[in-house]
Amino acid sequence: MSGDFLAALLIGLLGAGHCLGMCGGIGAAVSMATPDYKSKWPFLFGYNLGRLASYAFAGFILGGAFSSAIDIANIKHGLVWLRIVAGIMLVLVALYLARIWNGLAYIERIGKYLWRFLSPLTTKLLPLKSPLSAVPFGMVWGWLPCGLVYSALSWSAVSGSAFQGGLLMLFFGLGTLPAMLVVGGAAETMKTYLNNMMFRRFSALIMLVYGIVTAFNAAKLL
Repeated sequence: MSGDFLAALLIGLLGAGHCLGMCGGIGAAVSMATPDYKSKWPFLFGYNLGRLASYAFAGFILGGAFSSAIDIANIKHGLVWLRIVAGIMLVLVALYLARIWNGLAYIERIGKYLWRFLSPLTTKLLPLKSPLSAVPFGMVWGWLPCGLVYSALSWSAVSGSAFQGGLLMLFFGLGTLPAMLVVGGAAETMKTYLNNMMFRRFSALIMLVYGIVTAFNAAKLL
């Protein structure tokens, strides 16, 4: 499973440009909403702690649900088929990063129905009075529809257990953390670098190879 943890970390790290586009504004808003007499870093860490907690919880639920469903239904090679799907999802991420096909936008529509119910909570949690109050704020924003998150969740589905699924999503979240902790003008600089076409295509190549190898190795077990 160590290779999967590395893949999850790389998806978060190499897809950080997408994360800055989706959530970077929220991170910057947290920083700007911090009172002048207080340090912004505890608030940012609180927000990101909540965000990662939601990722890990989603992975925990998905990993446990899929492994239990396969055991109950006694589906032959169930996890192998899911691993092939995870490999395909990684190929889709590679196509997105290379700006060849923006299929992640279609996948993001899946989560918009849930987000309709959760988004009103974000306003109720403001203003942030302490770093601790930023944790539930980040937990809600962790459910923001994001194709990159969904692609990482596909790895949780093939993990084989709730614990492994949660751990995979935690590694994914840790990969996004460096970019999400950079706010303001530095965030714009980093976003420009991460969106550089050479960097995106290099990242896409890594994910493409890993996705193809994952799907191919899983197919050999059928």
